[in-house]
Amino acid sequence: MLEGSGLQLLAGVGFGIALGWLLRSRTGRKILHSADMQDDQDSTMGEMGEYKMVFVVRQDLKMGKGKVAAQCSHAAVSLYKKMSRSNPDLLQLWEFYGQPKVVVKAPDEPTLIELARQTRGIGLQTTLIQDAGRTQIAPGSKTVLGIGPGPVELIDQVTGHLKLY
Repeated sequence: MLEGSGLQLLAGVGFGIALGWLLRSRTGRKILHSADMQDDQDSTMGEMGEYKMVFVVRQDLKMGKGKVAAQCSHAAVSLYKKMSRSNPDLLQLWEFYGQPKVVVKAPDEPTLIELARQTRGIGLQTTLIQDAGRTQIAPGSKTVLGIGPGPVELIDQVTGHLKLY
């Protein structure tokens, strides 16, 4: 029987899968059947990983797996909402390429803030998630930096040196 963080992790993963399925089913058909993208389709189908979203998780907070899943989910929703307003074409490309998401580690809050500054400096969308403080973490703690979606090579300029979570 699942308890505590195991149940939270399962809920977070389930939410992520459901959100991905919903977004792909709503917009994927538009891309695949769009006449103006048909010429590009032959050269790009199967070339996965051109765009991605990255979540940078603070390690010094010692969050449980369920907490990390919830914080990354908050970041994903926030980035999606921002991109749907600011750059829907890039968002559709990311969806078309399978919505890749990567979770990496950062040691502390100053690292998150510096990565956010660098990322914004090269024009990528970011969101810095602050916890409400209802469970494991103090209110206002910065837990996760969400980046993208954006071109892999651009995001890797800032996060490529970080280890996978």
